[in-house]
Amino acid sequence: MELCNKKVLVVGSGKSGIGAAGLLGAVGARPIIFDSNEKVEIEEIRNKAGDIEGLEIMVGCVPEAARREISLVVISPGVPIDAPFLADYRALDVPIWGEIELAFAFSRGRIVAITGTNGKTTTTTLVGEILKAHFSSVFVVGNIGNPYTQAALETREESVIVAEISSFQLETTHTFHPSVSAILNITPDHLNRHHTMECYTSVKEAIAANQTREDTCVLNYEDGRTRDFGGRCPAKVVFFSSKRELEEGIYLKGEEIFLAERDGKGERQTHRLMDIHEMNLVGMCNVENVMAAIGICLAMKVPMETILKVIKDFKAVPHRIEFVATKNGVDFFNDSKGTNPDAAIQGIRAMTKPTVLIGGGYDKGSEYDEWIEAFEGKVKALVLIGQTREKIAACARAHGVENILMADTFEEAFRLCLEQAGGGDAVLLSPACASWGMFPNYEARGDLFKELVKKIGV
Repeated sequence: MELCNKKVLVVGSGKSGIGAAGLLGAVGARPIIFDSNEKVEIEEIRNKAGDIEGLEIMVGCVPEAARREISLVVISPGVPIDAPFLADYRALDVPIWGEIELAFAFSRGRIVAITGTNGKTTTTTLVGEILKAHFSSVFVVGNIGNPYTQAALETREESVIVAEISSFQLETTHTFHPSVSAILNITPDHLNRHHTMECYTSVKEAIAANQTREDTCVLNYEDGRTRDFGGRCPAKVVFFSSKRELEEGIYLKGEEIFLAERDGKGERQTHRLMDIHEMNLVGMCNVENVMAAIGICLAMKVPMETILKVIKDFKAVPHRIEFVATKNGVDFFNDSKGTNPDAAIQGIRAMTKPTVLIGGGYDKGSEYDEWIEAFEGKVKALVLIGQTREKIAACARAHGVENILMADTFEEAFRLCLEQAGGGDAVLLSPACASWGMFPNYEARGDLFKELVKKIGV
């Protein structure tokens, strides 16, 4: 699409919206940042946006005359595609894109795109580190916190873009075409936005919609939805498995990771790659993330020696089963990124000691039975916060959990944890819920947890 001198409405004044407006200004378009919150100050947005060529800012509503001049709408991931105000633009046949689609239109090089309900950030970060060890121009972007739009114009033909892509971002892709894609898993999440698992699954599968047999899609064989998609995927499929030996693919056998492939004669060859205890990461979820990263990087023709070296040196990303410190004989783990029950299941499964667990937060419409069942007797106390605390408490009691404590603030929850935990125990922040309502994001929640740990004994 030719955007020079065209008016483009950018919906959202956060990091994603400002990144999109900056790209549009740089390519000669006339961006308009729009925030529906009429209480937001225009000057505040302008200060965040900085010096963007031709930028206009609107808050509250877009006048009808201005709507008719819009050639493209770019929405931030937090804006639902069924938001009522977007109907006006659809009626005018105005295309609606997201940040990923906009950045793709102006970037060069090959793209690795990673999605999944859980494990995206760890896998994306690890893949980025592996590719940086082999390629000279690598950009790690997307839902990981670095807007793709801010990097797009810096890319070159030899560049590799590693993108963490959320379901919200995939809703607004149209021509986005990665060379290598990956769907790590698909479990219930964001159903308040996507409404049904069928819709959520379809959105995740869209990451491979424009791929061909010349491309590769890495999928989890032990997830029924991704395994099923393997039979319909337009790309070449590479499976990984944590539970069985595969005829072809990457799999865990005992405590070792293997690769099975066909040689030039079509005969199956197996190669032992590494022992999982050579990793710095903990938990079966991270073993799966590592196997996915191996499949992705092999598809990008990175030597196995380089892949394994980076994996063995790699440390956990912040807020994902992150060891914080040992204080008074108690281990503290920050898994604030466990924002849904399935992610939180991985967090509690990674614990090897009696655990005091902080849970609760914003209600995304999740059910908590499987998470509670995963406690398997190792949770000695459950401390609950936020909007979902009563719902989780009722579920926990139904599954026989008795030591449940309620807290009105995060600081109070942390104090209760200190009262419940003794030497040889662990305290785990793995809420199974989003942070909204108490915190702006999961990072702020995890950062507060780490700060409170540091203050113990001070």
